[in-house]
Amino acid sequence: MPGCHPERIRTAIEVGAAGHSTLIASWARCLQKYGLDPAVAPPRRQVGDSELRVSTERIKPLLNVAQPVLSRLENAFDGQRACILIAGADGISVMRRAPPEDERSLNMLGLSVGFDWSEHREGTNAIGTALIDGFPLMVRSEDHFYERDTEIGCMVAPIFDHNARIAGALDVTVYGRAAERNCTKLGLTLVADAARQIEINHFHDVFSEQRIVSLRDEFRSGSSLIAVDGDDIIVGATRLARLALDISDTEIRNGTPASDLLEGEDDDLASAERKVLRRTLVRSSGNVSRAAQMLHISRATMKRKLNEHGVRRPGKRV
Repeated sequence: MPGCHPERIRTAIEVGAAGHSTLIASWARCLQKYGLDPAVAPPRRQVGDSELRVSTERIKPLLNVAQPVLSRLENAFDGQRACILIAGADGISVMRRAPPEDERSLNMLGLSVGFDWSEHREGTNAIGTALIDGFPLMVRSEDHFYERDTEIGCMVAPIFDHNARIAGALDVTVYGRAAERNCTKLGLTLVADAARQIEINHFHDVFSEQRIVSLRDEFRSGSSLIAVDGDDIIVGATRLARLALDISDTEIRNGTPASDLLEGEDDDLASAERKVLRRTLVRSSGNVSRAAQMLHISRATMKRKLNEHGVRRPGKRV
């Protein structure tokens, strides 16, 4: 019935349900903070070429490594009427993968490149709300702020850059008669996994000259990563790694030894020398004379230091 959707939104906010629901909290922002009216949807906003170019440029490094991930995601939703969108941190959609035969209907739904899906413009929606809240979510047809968007269901996850800042959002929107049925928790998991893989690919790309260390995380996703330079100093960390290690931008900028956070042991000259001796002995395949030459010391000095630190040739018991 006409008018039911706006009234349901207002009633949910009035009874104070915003504290118990992410989506209702978004409705409250739209109504109270942005001054939007669920009964009066403004015209959809599609930006011009210059603004689109700026939005695309900001997220371009992630788009460059996203294509293989998007192809796998596209295959996962094969057979469904689904549209894949990537939007920048400003909510502007900068990339789309969708069935070409649905071009016209998708454009009418705002599911095309250049449309503004920021929450303050379009109300509660997958892309805009995920960019505000910073975590994956599913927005079913009835969850949208405006009734015109109740023809679609969306599954979205934010994408974080190598500095752990939100760079954009990955969205899969299902549309048509089966939209409600095809908007599932499994689909949301696929989207969230794809977003994390894009983050991983981007992190490896940015720190391609550094050693990348993967930390164990609760998702076992491989997305808790740190980048370490040749002196064992952390020079980069993904969002999940920062949370796991409780490390900030300032600590990374000022320099933090990885061993301080990962090994929890005292850093002294004796332990450092032992590590150098052991690594060199491994590199020389256990040849003491060759190892001594590599360290520019005599064979006698090498043997004395090996005995002193209890280092044995590879394959020998310590």
